[in-house]
Amino acid sequence: MKNVALKDLHAMNSKNEPVARKIILGIDPGTNILGYSVISIQKDEMKLIEINVLRMDKAPDHYQKLKELFTGLNKIVEKYKPTEVAIEAPFFGKNVQSMLKLGRAQGVAITVALSANLPVFEYAPRKIKQSITGNGNSSKEQVAALLSHLLKFDHQYLLLDATDALAVAVCHHFQNKVMLPGNKKVSGWKQFLQENPERVIKKR
Repeated sequence: MKNVALKDLHAMNSKNEPVARKIILGIDPGTNILGYSVISIQKDEMKLIEINVLRMDKAPDHYQKLKELFTGLNKIVEKYKPTEVAIEAPFFGKNVQSMLKLGRAQGVAITVALSANLPVFEYAPRKIKQSITGNGNSSKEQVAALLSHLLKFDHQYLLLDATDALAVAVCHHFQNKVMLPGNKKVSGWKQFLQENPERVIKKR
C-alpha cells in the first residue's frame, strides 16, 4: 500500500501560490472486495497517492455490505478530496445474481461521488486495458505489472482489485490527454512508451 501525507496534496509554486492539482479516485466495484486508488495530476506529473481495497466479505448480509461500502467510500472521499471519480462500467456476464450485486455496488459508488458533487466517468473493462497496455485482451496481471513500472510501486502483494482500480484512474488520465513527462500529450501507455523508450522494461 502506498500512502502520502495530505499536506503533499497541496503543492505550492516558487511564488508560494497554490498550484492546481487534479486528484482522481479510481474504483473497481465489488460487494465483497472493492478496489480503490487515488492519483494526483499536476502539470506533467502523475503520482500515486493511495492504492488499497475495502473489504466487506465479513458482513452478515448483502445489505450490510452495501452499507459498509457506502461508509468506507465516504471516508475515502472525505480524506483525499478527489476532484474526479473514474469507475469501471458494468460487465455483462452470464450470472444474473452476480451482475445484480455488482450493479448495486457500482450504484453505491456513483451515489457517494454525486453526493460530494464530483463528476463521474465510466470506462468499459476492455477500454481500460486498451488504454494501459495497448491491448484490450491483456490480463489483469499484465496491467498490474505495467502500472507498477509506470508509477514505481510494488504490486506483488496487492490484490488485483486494487490494481484494477488504479488502471481505471490512469485510463481516465490518458483518455483526457493530460500532460505527461516531456510535455507531450498521450492517449495511452503504448504511445507513452513510444515517446519515452527509457521506460521500457527490458528482459534479463
